Amino acid sequence: MTQARITRVLDAAAGGKNHFTADRDAVRRYDMAAPVTTTAARAVLEHLGRVVRHLAASGVDQFVVIGSGVPSGLPPGSQLHDVAREAYGCAARVVYVESDPMVLAAARATIEPVTDLVRVVEGDVREIDELLDDHVVQTFLDWDRPMAVLLVSSHSLDDDEYAHYVVKRLRQEVPDGSYLSLIHTTFDGVPAELVPAIRDLLAMTLPGHAIRTRAEVEALLDGLDLVEPGLVWVPEWRPDGRGAACADQPTTSGNYGAVARLP
Repeated sequence: MTQARITRVLDAAAGGKNHFTADRDAVRRYDMAAPVTTTAARAVLEHLGRVVRHLAASGVDQFVVIGSGVPSGLPPGSQLHDVAREAYGCAARVVYVESDPMVLAAARATIEPVTDLVRVVEGDVREIDELLDDHVVQTFLDWDRPMAVLLVSSHSLDDDEYAHYVVKRLRQEVPDGSYLSLIHTTFDGVPAELVPAIRDLLAMTLPGHAIRTRAEVEALLDGLDLVEPGLVWVPEWRPDGRGAACADQPTTSGNYGAVARLP
């Protein structure tokens, strides 16, 4: 409760209710260093909604959201499983994977009881083999049909070799015709004079948070067929008019986004 966590910081920045004082304090400190934190959080959530909406409308009816931060800043009826069902139909299934105990408890109390098409699983992308072997993950989804994996917690993959291993395992495991959505934090759009202060702040509030350049994110996606428009700032990925956070200055979102076809 006294240590900020990225999923709860996202919730606090986006106006959610599932966070602690430490998370709100972290948001205030980030806004003092670079006053775009709350807008950037909304840009990330809007991007996730567009990804789910696009893939569901394309016929994908199974989603695995890793590092979901659910529920986070999204109003009732606008969570990712709601977006999937709206775009695809009532049969869309969603598995949320999260390691934060508070987020898990809140999601299990508010989401699972009201729908049989959502499961909330305790797991961590840093333990990708165990996550993929999870009983619920293996039995709730149909592994003979395409699915979409949304890798939201790439920020926790601070080891390059293991980050590449995670993408490799997903490529090996998921059925043909599946998709991988990747969001990744970057300093590419941060003015050079602000980088030291933000880097120090990250080290104090969110130690181990991975930051990568565009070239390094591209390397993670090497060999994959990217859906248009490719790797872009999250507000630039298929804007649909439903949300406009950071639209006028996409670099202030602080995150790249891409969707790739697998394998």
